[in-house]
Amino acid sequence: MQNNLQQFRREIEKELIDNILPFWSSKMPDKQNGGFYGQITGKDKIVYEAHKGSVLNARILWTFSAAYRICKNPEYLSIATRAKNYIIDNFIDKKYGGVYWLLDYKGKPVETKKQIYALGFAIYGLSEYYRATSDQEALNHAIALYHLVEKYSFDSEKNGYLEAFTRDWQLIEDMRLSDKDANEQKTMNTHLHILEPYTNLYRVWKSDSLKNQLRNLIIVFLEKIIDTKTNHLNLFFDADWNNKSNSVSFGHDIEASWLLHEAALALGDEETLHAVEKVVPLIVNASEEGLLPDGSMMYEKNIDTHQEDTERHWWVQAETVIGFLNHYQFYNDEKSFEKAVRCWNYIKQNLIDRENGEWFWSVYPSGSINRKDDKTGIWKCPYHNGRMCLEIIERF
Repeated sequence: MQNNLQQFRREIEKELIDNILPFWSSKMPDKQNGGFYGQITGKDKIVYEAHKGSVLNARILWTFSAAYRICKNPEYLSIATRAKNYIIDNFIDKKYGGVYWLLDYKGKPVETKKQIYALGFAIYGLSEYYRATSDQEALNHAIALYHLVEKYSFDSEKNGYLEAFTRDWQLIEDMRLSDKDANEQKTMNTHLHILEPYTNLYRVWKSDSLKNQLRNLIIVFLEKIIDTKTNHLNLFFDADWNNKSNSVSFGHDIEASWLLHEAALALGDEETLHAVEKVVPLIVNASEEGLLPDGSMMYEKNIDTHQEDTERHWWVQAETVIGFLNHYQFYNDEKSFEKAVRCWNYIKQNLIDRENGEWFWSVYPSGSINRKDDKTGIWKCPYHNGRMCLEIIERF
């Protein structure tokens, strides 16, 4: 097992250092207008005038900050610093606070709504930059964004976090992250990606208020978001926490299994950790319903019709690898290690672009590669696959 694990780790490290990070550091910096290009198509064409997304830039910041912290390559620090400066100079709203959703290619705001999901990723990236560099400016901005999330988004009456606001923090009619989402006030996805940055921020800023809110957020997952009958995560809710979804997102299930565990470990509260450690294997087992015979994980399943979406998305496969490895590491479950390796083998054979770098968006159920969706864009970032690699390098 130890030999298998070290071979696995070597392959993962090579993928990160030889493929994923060089793609982003060489092809994405926008030398003319600053920051990074907003899009490279699935056919590897740079769209020079594409809008620049806050989530993409924050995820670049997180990935290269973490890569520098773990691997100590100064080239990674250079990219991370470029991302940090661009976010602070261009994405942060100097008048009302928070981060803009979209900028044009020259760095001017074009969509000014305050999506809490985007604030979460900015906190994640800035706090990781501080972890890597002790840069006080980055930490100050992360803390300021945390206070804004708590001031405007936290529902002190019914608990949880509201989705989105106008630029000046008024309620907004269309709260959706994307066209695929339901227009509901509370979502699993945003809560998961507030949990993640709050965990990271707490590592470097031991605030009592943050500690309380991180603990509370874990409890929200245990009591509101995880379906106690199925152990899947429900996806959409109204303000009163009534479930409004009829789908299972297998990638989010397996991702939540390890992010919840990570949060409880970072919190350091024994009672909370005990509660989470009981539920982690239940979520992992539920997510296994999405595993396919080739070792990959399907995208979604409709609970009512039982219709399956078996497209193999890049991010779902990355989270599957680290989710099962987390279960192996902390629960000594060797079958979970085998599942992680099988999914990695699927990734190697199907999703990695050996010719142009990075990973393809997905593989269709037919087995053909999806070149219609972006190679990089508002949603296609180095964070899921980069983080998978970094977690494995650091853990093992």
